Amino acid sequence: MKSRLLHSVSWTVAWLALACLPAAMPAQSSKAKSPADASLSRWDIFAGYSYLSPHDTVDTTAPVGFLNNSSTPVPVSASYDAVNLGGLFSGSYYITRHVGVQTEFGEHEWGVQCCASNVGSRSNNDGFLTLGAGPIVRFPNGNFTPFVHALMIGARVNGPYFEPNKWGPGMTAGGGLDYETPWFNHHLAIRLFQADYEFMHANWGAVPLGGDANINAVRLSTGLVIHAGSMAPPPPVTLAVAPNPASVYPGEPIALTATAGSLNPKDNVIYSWSGPGVVDSDATTTRMNTTDLAPGKYTVTATVKEGKKGKEGLKPWETASNSTQVTVKEFEPPTISCAANPATIAPGATATVTSTAVSPQNRPLTYSYLATAGTVTGDGTTAEYSSAGAPTGAVGITCTVSDDKGHTAKADTSLTIVAPPVIQPKTQALCTLSFSTDKRRPTRVDNEAKACLDQVALDLKQQADAKAVLVGEQDSKEVAIEARQQKFAQRHKRAKVDAFAAQRAVNAKDYLVKEQGIDGSRVSVATGAAGSQTVENYLVPSGADFAKDVAGTTPVDETAVKPQVRKPLAQRHPARHKARKKAKK
Repeated sequence: MKSRLLHSVSWTVAWLALACLPAAMPAQSSKAKSPADASLSRWDIFAGYSYLSPHDTVDTTAPVGFLNNSSTPVPVSASYDAVNLGGLFSGSYYITRHVGVQTEFGEHEWGVQCCASNVGSRSNNDGFLTLGAGPIVRFPNGNFTPFVHALMIGARVNGPYFEPNKWGPGMTAGGGLDYETPWFNHHLAIRLFQADYEFMHANWGAVPLGGDANINAVRLSTGLVIHAGSMAPPPPVTLAVAPNPASVYPGEPIALTATAGSLNPKDNVIYSWSGPGVVDSDATTTRMNTTDLAPGKYTVTATVKEGKKGKEGLKPWETASNSTQVTVKEFEPPTISCAANPATIAPGATATVTSTAVSPQNRPLTYSYLATAGTVTGDGTTAEYSSAGAPTGAVGITCTVSDDKGHTAKADTSLTIVAPPVIQPKTQALCTLSFSTDKRRPTRVDNEAKACLDQVALDLKQQADAKAVLVGEQDSKEVAIEARQQKFAQRHKRAKVDAFAAQRAVNAKDYLVKEQGIDGSRVSVATGAAGSQTVENYLVPSGADFAKDVAGTTPVDETAVKPQVRKPLAQRHPARHKARKKAKK
């Protein structure tokens, strides 16, 4: 009953250990790349003391004469006792952080002779030797590492009485707890305990002298664990990418260099490049052709792989990629300035327009011109402006330069069209009328005066927009006479005043109007201060300023001074003339 119960418990422990394997697999998968992997060992080697407590009874028969000199075989029940002295040795290789495979060797037969039976009361040091292999799962947690394992084993078991040691199948399941020490740079641990269930089967054949064993055993062990190797992968490959230069104008090349680090000198290395305009290459350097690229930012990626030839990059740490960004710049627009020479021209004249333009990237340039009035001819750095048909005043000229990329720039200049200076018309002095010969009629226009006035009339007719000014003069005697008459007229309202100068001018105008048909509005009369018995005739062209050209004149009030009728002088009677002379004597 006790044996069956122990057997059931042992199988339950074994199945629980096996059930832990898939549960541990996801845990290790999610943490396989944890930085803590660097401190986990790849190999664990254990050596230590082991105590084995087997439980089973073998029913067999003793040979004739073996017990009490019996003459016939005697039935015997032999049991297995605990083995106090034993050793356990194992090696574990961990595939991942948690899961590994283990091989184990156990020895629990010290002091027992080969091929001798030691089962039963004759000794409590029964002999067992086991060899096993199977999965192991560990759960590292700081300084303590619990583990479980399940092994299929082959067991060499001591037989009953005179039967030899027999190999048979079996299994081991259990677990334990390791304490991680800082000794030997954390390569040494103490296995505080390992508790296992072991099942071993052996068959020595049919009775008599045979027997069959199904052994359920509890095994307790302790000892030292040596850690070897590391779970951490090799340092991953690194890659840096550098462009030279990083910024260019379209058409300029860019050199690209990839620098890899942490390469294994024993491995084969290959490179690859990708990106717009990048020349495919398997070398550390390549170039980027920007001729067909629009201005903007572009990403170039380099990849390096190492490994055995034909198997490069199969492991995560054997591949590295890195990117860099380059800029294709927009061509800068040209700049321009322009000027017109000369800056002032006459109507119908020309000027030269000169443009000075610069393209920062030396692109080919073309020129054009536009004027607000007149025309500009030419499409180079110089052009000719013509003012034909343009009004006088300021003229704006726009100079435009364009490069082959569609960029333009403009500059403005101007010139002034100035009409030739206008010569201000001047008052012209014409002929002078003399009134000194006719003492009795000193204001009368005589034949000689008429000849002069006829010429004045002709000038007025030839210049329809011109006018005439007639300036009458009087001598000093006439001035005195006029003064006395004006004084007398102050007392006698009907007294006559002779205005000699004004009367002469008015009479001359009257001749031009009545005899020559000149419009009276074109003839003005005035008096001057020359002190002579004359009329000065002046022609005043359109635009001329008589008052400015001839100073010291006074307009005549033609409502007060009326023209005199030209009557011939009466002839003197000779007899009457002589009588008067005698009377005077």
